[in-house]
Amino acid sequence: MALIAFNSPCTARPFTLAATRRTWAGRVLTGAGLALLPWMGYLAGTLPPAEAAAWVALDAVEAACLLVAGTRLMAGRPGHRVAAAAAALLLAADACADVATAGPGSELAGAIAMAVGAELPLAITCAALAARSPR
Repeated sequence: MALIAFNSPCTARPFTLAATRRTWAGRVLTGAGLALLPWMGYLAGTLPPAEAAAWVALDAVEAACLLVAGTRLMAGRPGHRVAAAAAALLLAADACADVATAGPGSELAGAIAMAVGAELPLAITCAALAARSPR
């Protein structure tokens, strides 16, 4: 077994702090994109058809952007910046639309909690990744 480990045909990338941060950010974005998939099913099943189509379409584009940016970051491939910028814009717009269209009471409180706790921090992370200079 030791010979296989030392003579592996796969070349391992050297450990660097930048690579670790990139992998961590890629996992967060990919996880967020995957988490949107069951959420879209919930929206499709609980909202009226006209509203469901709009919200599911928005969340599907968000999920696609997050998945593209996250998988490219984890693989160490370039090209994540455009997807991250698009995800940041869509997440910020989604947070604003959620809060603006929420009814009073617990619906508004839930929309604000989702915006402050999930959508806006993720949008800020995506914007920071998109603004970083390529290395």
